[in-house]
Amino acid sequence: MGIIKKNSVATFFSLLLVFSLFAVPASAAVGGANLKVTIVETNPYPAKIGEYLTLTIQVENIGGDKADNVDIEIVPQYPFSLDSEANAVKNVGVLYPGRTATKEFHLFVDKNAQKGVRSIDVRTKTGKDNPWSEKSFDIRIGTETFNSKGTVELKEFVSDPQVFMPGDRGTVTVTLTNTATTPTVTIGGIDFDTNARIQAAVLRPTSDGIIVLDAPYADMGLLGPGDSIKLTFNVKVAEDALEGTHNFELAIEGNSFDYNSKKNIPLKVDSSNIRLISSKELQMVDGKATVEFDVANTHPNEFKSVSIRPEAEDVRFYPVEYFIGPMNPDELFTIQFNAVADGSWIANRDEGINMSLTANYNNGINRHANTVGNLNFTSSSGPTGSNSKTLLASGLIIIAVPAAFLFYRRRKQ
Repeated sequence: MGIIKKNSVATFFSLLLVFSLFAVPASAAVGGANLKVTIVETNPYPAKIGEYLTLTIQVENIGGDKADNVDIEIVPQYPFSLDSEANAVKNVGVLYPGRTATKEFHLFVDKNAQKGVRSIDVRTKTGKDNPWSEKSFDIRIGTETFNSKGTVELKEFVSDPQVFMPGDRGTVTVTLTNTATTPTVTIGGIDFDTNARIQAAVLRPTSDGIIVLDAPYADMGLLGPGDSIKLTFNVKVAEDALEGTHNFELAIEGNSFDYNSKKNIPLKVDSSNIRLISSKELQMVDGKATVEFDVANTHPNEFKSVSIRPEAEDVRFYPVEYFIGPMNPDELFTIQFNAVADGSWIANRDEGINMSLTANYNNGINRHANTVGNLNFTSSSGPTGSNSKTLLASGLIIIAVPAAFLFYRRRKQ
C-alpha cells in the first residue's frame, strides 16, 4: 500500500511539471524580439484645434532576436481622426536587435475639441500570425494662457558623453530657469505675479542620424522667480551618422504664446578612438621578449575603463591584460608586456609570430573596442655557451693588447 501511494505522488508531480512546461506563455521565451514604442515627435505641439497633426512614432527592437515583419497601427479616438483609414497600418519590415524605425501618421483634430490632454492607442506586432501589442499615449491639445509674467529660458545644457561616437547612446540634459528676479511686476498700473509655467518641452533632431528616444515633457509645473528645473532626454546616434556637429531644436511652451521659445542645442559626433603604437622592435630572443606600446586617446573627451589585451598564437603574455583606467584627451601611456613563446615555436626559429592588440574602453555608457593586428615578431637566438667563451676571449685579447703595449712603453722609459 505504501509503494502504491509513493508511486501516485511521483506521478502527480511529474504531470504537474509537464503541465507547467507547456503552460509557459510565448512571451516568456528568452531572446525573442521585443518592441518598444515611443511617440518621439508631435508636430505641432501642442496639437491645434481644427488642424492636422503629424505623429512620428518610433519602434525599437530591444529583444535578442530579429523581428521578421513589424507592423504599426494607430487607433485614434475622438477628437482625433485619420486622414485616411488606409493609412492606419504601416509596415516597417524586418527589425534587427538594437535597431529603430520611425513612421509618420497624420491625424485631424476636430474643430469642436476642447483644450486639454487626450489619449491615443498605438499597436504593434512582429508577424502576420502574432497578436497585437497595445500602448496608450497622451496628446496635448491647445495652449493655455496665463497672466503670469515669468519667462522660461534655457540656462545650460549638458550632453553625456560630451562627444558621441557613431552608434552611441546617451543623454542631453537641459536646465530651464525662470529669469524673473522679483515676486511681482507692475505693468500699466496692474500687478502681475512672475511665476513661469512649462506647459511643454520637446527636443527634436534637425539632421539625419540623430534620434530622440523620449516623448515630449508636458505640464512640468510652476517655477517661481529664479527657480530652475532639469529635463533629461535620452538620445541615440546612428551607426552611419556623419561626423561633425549636429543640432537639436528645443521647443518650450511657456505661460502663453508670447512666452514660447525655441533654442538650438549642438551635439558633436567624432569617431576617433584609442590608438596603439609599437614603441620598440618586436623581437623574440630564445622565445622571450618584452614588448612596449604607446597608448593614446585621440578622442575629444575622456574615455573610462581603458584596458589593453595582447593576443598571439602560441605566446603567453604577462600581464594578460593591462588596465589603464581613465584617459583624458591627447593623454599618452606607455605600457609593457612580457611575452613567452611555447616550445613548438622555439623549435622553429625561422617562423614569425603575428600579434594583435585590442583596446577596450567606455565612452559614457557605451563600451567600444578597436584592434590593431598583423604586428609581426622577429626571432633571433642568444649566444650559446661556446660562442660566449669565444666572445669573452676575443674581448680579453682586444683589451690585453693595448694594455701590454702600454706596459712595454713604460718599461722602456
